[in-house]
Amino acid sequence: MREYDLIIKGGTVVTASDIFRSDVAIKDGIIVALGQDITGDGANIIDAEGKYVFPGGIDVHTHLEMPFGGTVSSDDFETGTIAAACGGTTTIIDFAMQAKGQSLQQAAETWHKKADGKAVIDYGFHIAITDMNDDILNEMPKAIKNGYPSFKLFMTYDGLKVNDDVLLKSLIMAKENGGLICVHAENYYIIDYLIKKFYEEGKIEPKYHAISRPTVAEAEAVSRAIKIASFAGAPLYIVHLSCKESLIELVRAREQRLPVMAETCPQYLLLSEEKYEEPNFMGAKYVMSPPLRPKENLNSLWDGLAKGEIQAVSTDHCPFFLKGQKDLGLEFFGKIPNGAPGIETRMSLMYSYGANMGKLSLQRFVEVTATNPAKIFGLYPSKGTIAVGSDADIVIFDPNVKKVITKSKLHENVDYTPYEGFEVTGYPVITILRGNIIVENGNFIGEKGFGKFLKRQAPILV
Repeated sequence: MREYDLIIKGGTVVTASDIFRSDVAIKDGIIVALGQDITGDGANIIDAEGKYVFPGGIDVHTHLEMPFGGTVSSDDFETGTIAAACGGTTTIIDFAMQAKGQSLQQAAETWHKKADGKAVIDYGFHIAITDMNDDILNEMPKAIKNGYPSFKLFMTYDGLKVNDDVLLKSLIMAKENGGLICVHAENYYIIDYLIKKFYEEGKIEPKYHAISRPTVAEAEAVSRAIKIASFAGAPLYIVHLSCKESLIELVRAREQRLPVMAETCPQYLLLSEEKYEEPNFMGAKYVMSPPLRPKENLNSLWDGLAKGEIQAVSTDHCPFFLKGQKDLGLEFFGKIPNGAPGIETRMSLMYSYGANMGKLSLQRFVEVTATNPAKIFGLYPSKGTIAVGSDADIVIFDPNVKKVITKSKLHENVDYTPYEGFEVTGYPVITILRGNIIVENGNFIGEKGFGKFLKRQAPILV
């Protein structure tokens, strides 16, 4: 019997705390040794000289095959996870959306049917609660025990939003049972007023989507959610934080040592609101919620990420084709399905425009794309780091590869990328999941259904 299955030789290992040159030895899908000059008869050898060895990326905010706005997001669990793998992500956490009248278990089962046998990387589920009552509230402890410790609540959207009393009760229930509430924080009433106002005034173009969801709507809801969580004594995770006003609320809470955490996304770090001015309805590509913000927000978010004020970077990957899906809103921006692709480009964009440009250290890059997501959502230390005993989820990353992002070279099942024409320096060349090479030089060579469902533990607050 051979000692090791796979040895990664000569690379520079980067974790959230360290950078060191080391070989990495893998056996039965687990990292079993780190050190110099590791040898093993019969082991497969990967030469990583001149390359970084990162933990596999963890994207904790994706929407695969999700019904929304009269259609369904265009990536399923096969196409979406292949795209993720090609971009250096080895684990996702998707949102199991509760339908009206469903129990939490039924919501989870619906999403299991979408993912099982299709996903090529590992995955977990948050449960998005949209139809709360006492029975659902009392089901939360069982869901946590069964490996679904995180729940999403919407503070906006007709048919999805919860009132403050429901948010409060959910926060208390999650706290008492080792769970975590995630919130989509936008003020429903401000948005509802503006959408109706613009429609009546004939302001129907995509740019009015952004104008109808101003930064004050997000910042107010972030502030309110934080205050309710503080009263409950509960941890809180804010999804897709997009503007400096919301960041101010987050920083204030963390300075008070409240257990509040947040993510942002590449689109809010790299794109801004002038994209909505693209002619011929092309501004619809960027219709997402929250929307793209004025440029002055970009540096604030990068700074917050670098300082540790923002804890994670996810994608909110929710793709819709321009033709046949986004164009449902040709006559009114309020009917454009909200969402954009990004699952494949996250790691290269964050490296190229973050670490490579000096906005993030290498360790911080790993921390926000892998380690913190693993800790917050109950996957650490099996996932999110390179250490003896951890899963061998590894990305061999070449810092010298230069590419121009273009839709034709991506694997996302959609007809555009919001990052068309972006030049990146640094790209994954090999993706390894539990010791198995699943992507090599941009080619997916893994196996449909190889991804496994992950039962998650209680959050580690960061």
